[in-house]
Amino acid sequence: MAAELTAPELIAKHRPTLDQALEAIRTRAYWSPHPEHPKAYGEHGSLDAAAGKAAFDALLGTRLDLGQAGTDDWVGGETSPYGIELGVSYPHADLDVLLPAMRAGQPAWRDAGAEVRAVVCLEILKRISDRTHEFAHAVMHTSGQAFLMAFQAGGPHAQDRGLEAVAYAYAEQVRTPHSAEWSKPQGKRDPLVLTKNFTPVPRGIGLVIGCNTFPTWNGYPGLFASLATGNAVLVKPHPRAVLPLALTVRIAREVLTEAGFAADLVALAAERPGEGIAKALATRPEIRIIDYTGSTSFGDWLEANARQAQVYTEKAGVNTVIVHSTDDYKGMLSNLAFSLSLYSGQMCTTPQNLLIPREGIATDQGPKTFDEVTADLARAVDGLLGDDARANALLGAIVNPDVKARLEAAAGLGEVALASREITNPEFPGAVVRTPVIVKLDGAKPDAEAAYMSECFGPVSFAVAVDSATDAVELLRRTVREKGAMTVGAYTTDSEVERAIEEVCLEEAAQLSFNLTGGVFVNQTAAFSDFHGSGGNPAANAALCDGAFVANRFRVVEVRHQG
Repeated sequence: MAAELTAPELIAKHRPTLDQALEAIRTRAYWSPHPEHPKAYGEHGSLDAAAGKAAFDALLGTRLDLGQAGTDDWVGGETSPYGIELGVSYPHADLDVLLPAMRAGQPAWRDAGAEVRAVVCLEILKRISDRTHEFAHAVMHTSGQAFLMAFQAGGPHAQDRGLEAVAYAYAEQVRTPHSAEWSKPQGKRDPLVLTKNFTPVPRGIGLVIGCNTFPTWNGYPGLFASLATGNAVLVKPHPRAVLPLALTVRIAREVLTEAGFAADLVALAAERPGEGIAKALATRPEIRIIDYTGSTSFGDWLEANARQAQVYTEKAGVNTVIVHSTDDYKGMLSNLAFSLSLYSGQMCTTPQNLLIPREGIATDQGPKTFDEVTADLARAVDGLLGDDARANALLGAIVNPDVKARLEAAAGLGEVALASREITNPEFPGAVVRTPVIVKLDGAKPDAEAAYMSECFGPVSFAVAVDSATDAVELLRRTVREKGAMTVGAYTTDSEVERAIEEVCLEEAAQLSFNLTGGVFVNQTAAFSDFHGSGGNPAANAALCDGAFVANRFRVVEVRHQG
């Protein structure tokens, strides 16, 4: 069957976007082709709010048949954190049938070349973007994110991260020329002449192990990095967040088919309840690349046991903010309150430990004691979340019972500066919604150390009293070195303290933000400009996204001809 999407058409359509993405990663300036505002959708084939909601509703209770090889059963069981049954079932794969089918499509995909692969990936992303409203509901009802966050983080921001990975992948592949004429002089004799051809070849099948909280945002970088470098990709979603990635796989398969490639280059590996296929998949010889977001324990297991694969992990860390001094006390409190509250702290970038000198801090409102800072921060969080409608829009829902249990246990770890309270969501009475808890700890006490040196994922933060700025800096160093950190924040008006904090973050490879008091928050990063993680501390062995994230997904094979 002739391709419905020809390479020249796709190149003409998407090459300008690819060029803009390449320029954006070079300059690190702000750029995005994906609108953040819901009202921007509804033209040129994209679904508006009503059509997107209708498309999502039409999925509920249905069988999502992807037409992929080796389907031997149908599985499902997702329940929304907002209390509704999704009722969607997905194909369960016989891997001994599916994996060979995936490998069979790779030679033609490899031979298509870097540019064609890139523009096919951009067509997939364009079709996903057109259905952002539908994806927003799918992300919301699997992750527990509030709708606007699910729309932005699960839609345009995730799509930006996917496009960013394609741009890096393309840049690394074309770094080596396709061919070269090599001539070595031999004095009086004829020169030695060779024609050399260089082809990027895929490693094999890439496995994306999805997470519950950010299925698309964390899933797209690895998916598109592997696909753009010539690999087939098997997507293994988290059992509680299958739908957004299943929709992604369906769109990818449609585009690949229309472009004349094998649909099984992208496939879904959904699992039966309790089946736990990730370990078995991760160690199969066909799997040569793994992208994983989730717990440290399983990330460590993958790094130790999936020896046949190149493994990229984003695990857990203990994110720290040093509060030393500020010239905008109100702005600092407001910024921190938002960072602690967004999505109920269920982000790998949310601050956990706030290191504050026990003698207090200098501010534009005069000196503030440790107790005053923690009390004022508690009031800032209460003020932000005092209106239940606004609170629901910021907090979303608790994603699973483990988060709720950690939140409830945290109050017993020290003196509570801010107690968590329950909030009712009138639209979704089944949702579990809780405000953050802030617990005061003495950093000098060993029993307190056991709490603040462990990750407590969810809406839990510790205000840790330290003896001095020097002690805060050294505790920061030890935390990042031993536990890792996706983000570090600091507030200081002292240039020497600033230099000391920056030096620690450079030495321990932690991404750092100073004195955020406006609309930029420590737990948010922008594609094409900010790096998410560094790959240099225990929280993650890779960064989203840099050259190292894509360059080892392919190899360059040289073929030489004499004459």
